[in-house]
Amino acid sequence: MKNRFLTAVILGACLINLTPSKSMGQGELKGQISISGAFALYPMAVKWANEFKKVHPKVSIDISAGGAGKGMADALNGMTDIGMVSREVYPAEYKKGAHPISVVKDAVVPVVSASNPALKEILARGLKRDAAYNIWISGRYKSWSQAFGVKQNVPIHVYTRSDASGAAEVWAKYFGKKQEDLNGVGVYGDPGLTQAVKRDPAGIGFNNIGYAYDAKTRKPIPGIYVIPLDLNNNNKIDPNENFYGNLDQLTEAISSGRFPSPPARELYFVTKGKPQKKIVKDFIYWVLTEGQKYVDQAGYIAIPKSKISTEIKRVN
Repeated sequence: MKNRFLTAVILGACLINLTPSKSMGQGELKGQISISGAFALYPMAVKWANEFKKVHPKVSIDISAGGAGKGMADALNGMTDIGMVSREVYPAEYKKGAHPISVVKDAVVPVVSASNPALKEILARGLKRDAAYNIWISGRYKSWSQAFGVKQNVPIHVYTRSDASGAAEVWAKYFGKKQEDLNGVGVYGDPGLTQAVKRDPAGIGFNNIGYAYDAKTRKPIPGIYVIPLDLNNNNKIDPNENFYGNLDQLTEAISSGRFPSPPARELYFVTKGKPQKKIVKDFIYWVLTEGQKYVDQAGYIAIPKSKISTEIKRVN
């Protein structure tokens, strides 16, 4: 990968331990579930785990975020029951027993610092796919003037992910490339990349929407803005492309297909082979049924109802 790694890790593995709070009586589910992996799926998994615990308080769920690559490796090595993966499963991983179950959808979006002097122009013009290619892949565009045609002829500071990341893999896939083809200063984790761009007026990066928007306010995280994609390449964001101002508009655009895929994508729970532990099967089944009603609250997009029955069959 063409990254210059940041020496400081802004956020390591986020760990949450959800322990039982009270008994629900005989016949209640008991036991432990371990989950690790993609930052993209971490907030949603935490929400699901909290809600599941309300119904089944004798279940303990450990969740850690460390990137899609870690989630896949942990699942295949038997370190966790479930790996959170935010990219397609590779053929080599299928051969090792990877069994993906689609649980939700989200997207990756380009982000810029709110303190960028040309912010208003950038948001009005948007980001062309070719311009993004020349920022992250070819490296031809080295200034904001080249990338956006704005009167800011200063170097553009490009950020990418240093960890094995589904977000980076999907962002690269938007250009027909892979994560190792991305240029930029490598930053560990979604929260780290958000902070790096936020602090740098000349910075540009990309994030999963869960780290670009606040799920409660439905607005971009303070200090950053999401750059609209100029999908028709006419050097301006038309009304039908202007759906980035709040999370509800963006998720509707993803659901309706107005936002391209990639960088929209499905997120997966991955187990080694079909899940064997009853408690794990029960949890994933709940996620695909009752759990879907919490998807919008957390700022994600539910998988189509027509697909849920297919995914449920993959649990059993």
